[in-house]
Amino acid sequence: MAMIPSLFGNNNTTIFDPFSFNMFDPSTETSTAISNTRIDWKETPEAHIFKADVPGLKKEEVKVEVEEGKVLRISGERSVEKEDKIDTWHRIERSSGKFTRRFRLPENVKMDQIKATMENGVLCVVVPKEEEKKRDVKNIQICG
Repeated sequence: MAMIPSLFGNNNTTIFDPFSFNMFDPSTETSTAISNTRIDWKETPEAHIFKADVPGLKKEEVKVEVEEGKVLRISGERSVEKEDKIDTWHRIERSSGKFTRRFRLPENVKMDQIKATMENGVLCVVVPKEEEKKRDVKNIQICG
């Protein structure tokens, strides 16, 4: 189940993730160490814009894919730092592992024009929207 950590610091308490592709999917892909990758999704009149915090990752370590026609999939992996036998670790707080986030896109997007950029640890995916067709409205006179 896609979950995010509680805002109050209790690691055993989680809340529902409204951005999850399938909130009832017990996928192990999203239960890894950095599965809580933060992603913002906003909609403008021209596009849907996704921004993901992926600090320390290179663009080669992140994938942006469209699966099943209208599902945007953002995934990646942060490798574990190589350990020397002579090193003594005092604290390990940086997470490592795989992450996957999926978002069902609406019908009005241009799938062939999706663009992704990465700058300063932030991945930005722009999904352009199709222009809304103006509906022709014809007034019908009521007789009788």
